[in-house]
Amino acid sequence: MVSAKSPTVRRRRLCGELRRLREAARMTCDEVGRELGCTGSRISRIESGRLGIRPGDVRELLDVYRVTGPEADRLVQLARDARQRGWWYAYNDVVSETMKTFVGLEAEASSIQNYEAHFVPGLLQAEPYARELFEGVRPTLDAETVQRRLALRMARQQVLHRADPPDAWFILDEAALRHRVGGAGVMRAQLDHLLEIGELPNVTVQVIPFAAGVHFGMGSGFVVFDFPDPLDTSVAHTENLVGAVFWEEQSEVDRCRVAFNHLRSAALSDVGSRVFIGDMAKEI
Repeated sequence: MVSAKSPTVRRRRLCGELRRLREAARMTCDEVGRELGCTGSRISRIESGRLGIRPGDVRELLDVYRVTGPEADRLVQLARDARQRGWWYAYNDVVSETMKTFVGLEAEASSIQNYEAHFVPGLLQAEPYARELFEGVRPTLDAETVQRRLALRMARQQVLHRADPPDAWFILDEAALRHRVGGAGVMRAQLDHLLEIGELPNVTVQVIPFAAGVHFGMGSGFVVFDFPDPLDTSVAHTENLVGAVFWEEQSEVDRCRVAFNHLRSAALSDVGSRVFIGDMAKEI
């Protein structure tokens, strides 16, 4: 079973706390850099998470900010925790840095809201469907790489079955279910898998039928992660052909949340969605 403690979330929290402490000290990144004999750019990269930081570096920053005692000890320990490697690092050979961040956030989320327009979300994919996606989208991948990526995807799904699972809400456009991935057997198995996973008490699956017409999500899919600790602010994630983006400003996350609520209203109820998916499986 995968761990619910994520170094990715710890690192993000540490960066945010260091930034808040600098601002509370009324210092710029350049001023801090001069105190420590480095550039302001380095301090900025540390705060944005683009540059790793050691516990000793954290202690030096805290000295500049005049933070001592238990609070300093807590932040240094947080730095140690942030330097740990999550279970997903076992797949280092086949996963990008962006994907490591995504899986790290997913691993500790207390709430996941995911809308997909074109394919079944990774956490809901049956193994044959996921394999067909890997082989179809990236036909140049060798068999070993496909198998490794498939193993990672299946491992990620354990987050839905852990002792304290996230409240996971998925909304799928009908197109995601109609788009044929593999043969009839693969699609039927995928639809059956959706019905099975939708029975979990922490999982909700809704479908937006074509009959709903134009709606908020006709551009692209997105995910919103919330976390159990109030110090860890919510994150939204979007992806397109060019790459993936993590949105951390409150206004950006709120836009995704508003969109998700509109999509939820446009979708069939969870019961209606189960009937819809079941009927589709019978048609194949």
